[in-house]
Amino acid sequence: MRAQPIILFDGVCNLCNSAVNFVIKRDKKNEIKFAPLQSETAKKFLANHKLTAGEMKYFIFIENEKTHIRSTAVLKVCRYLNGLWPLMYGFMIIPKFIRDGVYNIVAKNRYKWFGQKNECMIPTPELQARFLN
Repeated sequence: MRAQPIILFDGVCNLCNSAVNFVIKRDKKNEIKFAPLQSETAKKFLANHKLTAGEMKYFIFIENEKTHIRSTAVLKVCRYLNGLWPLMYGFMIIPKFIRDGVYNIVAKNRYKWFGQKNECMIPTPELQARFLN
């Protein structure tokens, strides 16, 4: 049996929360689960997958027990979305150092450009089952 894919995200980042909402609206099969990096659940996943505290600032996607970070994680998530979004996976042909270079610029400036919250988002009762906590 295949484990459900999981996105670990920065729960206080407005860009990250917007990305989670974007995925929720387009993942019509409700396959992807979510956990804020600040949660105990995410910390256990990080430890189990041997990720360091430094990697907590990245978008992390766990699929079939494999961990993906940065641009690779984002592009792998696109394969689960409806519409034309799976075509974005084609950007995997771009060398990782270029993709991650762009990703790193956005990640470094995400609070300045998009702001942040004082606490993690609280999912609605309808979405509660998709959040691991």
